[in-house]
Amino acid sequence: MKTMSAVVCFLLWVPGFASAQEYPTKTVRVIVPWAAGGSTDSISRILAAKLTEYTGQQFIIDNRAGATGTIGHGQVAKSPPDGYTLLIGSNSTFAIAPHLYKLQYDNDASFAPISLLALSPQILSVHPSVPARNVNELVALAKARPEQVIFSSAGPGSTSHLATELLMSMAGIKMNHVPYKGGGPSAQALIGGESMMSYVDVITALPFAKAGRLRPLAASTAKRAQMMPELPTIAESGLAGFESSTTFAAFAPAGTPRDIVARLNKEITRALAAADVKEKLFNQGIETVGSTPEAFVSYNKVETAKWGKVIRAQGIKLE
Repeated sequence: MKTMSAVVCFLLWVPGFASAQEYPTKTVRVIVPWAAGGSTDSISRILAAKLTEYTGQQFIIDNRAGATGTIGHGQVAKSPPDGYTLLIGSNSTFAIAPHLYKLQYDNDASFAPISLLALSPQILSVHPSVPARNVNELVALAKARPEQVIFSSAGPGSTSHLATELLMSMAGIKMNHVPYKGGGPSAQALIGGESMMSYVDVITALPFAKAGRLRPLAASTAKRAQMMPELPTIAESGLAGFESSTTFAAFAPAGTPRDIVARLNKEITRALAAADVKEKLFNQGIETVGSTPEAFVSYNKVETAKWGKVIRAQGIKLE
């Protein structure tokens, strides 16, 4: 009996033990800082359904779009740190926006990272009329015609914009930026010949490449895109060290108990490893990753520093 009493006393003493065992006991709100229908929204809904299945409590999506995701991030930053308000965001907000916007929250101190979730490869593509069949030929064309190669993006500060800025910085070239309101319009501009080059999500690039309406040159990721494994990466094509993708991650408000963060990490990484989740995401051009909170912190420091350096070097400012 004494031994049992000692165990009970110890468990009661461990901070947060009870909450770890009980959480969640009610509906969890998952804020998505983008409109419904995009990649962040899709991965959030797939994960929310699986977390509902695993925990027996509803995980519901709350879309809070606006200001390049910073409105939704700000909402989570002000929420109670009890595990019942979560955030699923992309690197365009958690790694890029702090260098471009005056935020209404402290990006470094307002969130408790849970896990890196997944990535979406971008395909460096050109219009079929462009006389470049690989990255080296595109670079040579841009050097021969400074600022005459027109590239489209999903908007100023988007990952497709900054991936091109990174390309220009590493290759020593200058091209002409024409921003659009979203990845869809940017891809349509490329397909229609309004722009000459763009980074296109792999799920969009694949069918148009097969139809001959755009020419894929290389994948932006460190490894070849799972959906287009025959396509080399930009790093393989001559720009060693090049890496860019849209990445997704889960957060809670800063101050959320560690045991709740650990429980969420456990269930999220379990969900990402589930065959049906991997298949659903793959069919949307999204590759699952998963990480510990600590590994994500390290990744995000590198990611944030990299894009900050590109933004400063290229003199990027939003008007």
